[in-house]
Amino acid sequence: MTAASAVIDMEGIDEDMTSVQLNAAPSDVSKEQHDNSSSQGELFGSTRDAMTKMVWEAGRSQAAKAWSIYGNIDLLRPYFDVEPQDVMKRSLQSMIPKRPSATPIKVVTELYGPSMLVLTLIALILNEMKSSGHTVREGTLIGTAFGTCFGYWLGCGSLIWIISYVCNTHISYLQLLSMLGYSLTGHNLIVLLSSIVHTSHDHMLFYFLWGTFGGLTTLRMMSILVSRTHGPTQKLIVCGTIVLFNLSSMLYLHFAYHQIVEGIDDMIGEESTHQSAKIVKQAVPTAQQQ
Repeated sequence: MTAASAVIDMEGIDEDMTSVQLNAAPSDVSKEQHDNSSSQGELFGSTRDAMTKMVWEAGRSQAAKAWSIYGNIDLLRPYFDVEPQDVMKRSLQSMIPKRPSATPIKVVTELYGPSMLVLTLIALILNEMKSSGHTVREGTLIGTAFGTCFGYWLGCGSLIWIISYVCNTHISYLQLLSMLGYSLTGHNLIVLLSSIVHTSHDHMLFYFLWGTFGGLTTLRMMSILVSRTHGPTQKLIVCGTIVLFNLSSMLYLHFAYHQIVEGIDDMIGEESTHQSAKIVKQAVPTAQQQ
């Protein structure tokens, strides 16, 4: 009896312990899960902060490196260190075509001369707009002139460089900007002579200047690009692009800003005709009375 009661008592104790463990298990598991989730959240947060800090430091170092490279004005000094006589010589050479050869024609990497030619063209166009009474709805006349000239130089230069890159033309972007900038010598001469020697009803002078100076600068650039391009199809594409942009830009500058002057001249001519007709009408009755 004693042994049996002992066994029964032990079984009761085991059942009680099991019930206690079963009752305590959910809270312990939930607490353990909460501790695990909190530790995982802290680990994720620290990892995220570390990644953010690493990306920020990398971006700041890259920005500082880019600023140290491109913000240094000494890097641009070789492209603007040129004598005035060299600029004059290269401007004249831009209108002297060369025979394409197997060896690439030398192109200077210089931006001082092209920048001066662009600014000269801006001054000439601004004078044309002021003399013709050209009005701008948004912006100013000088802003329009700056946008037109620098937009052509940089925008067309970028497009031609992309086409040259596709056609495997061995020329750098700065060399192309230098070549295209010096070709503006023809634009300046055309705009200047057209404004000085102006005909009201005839465009023959403009077309003569357009064919002469525009053709010379176009042939010069074509000879340079042909000597640096391999393949007849690629040469044809590059030359056609140069002809299109160079000659069409001259036509745009003339008919966009110079034709308005012709309209004013026509108005002045009509007013003078009306005034002379009035004078004649007033003079006829006076003569009849006498």
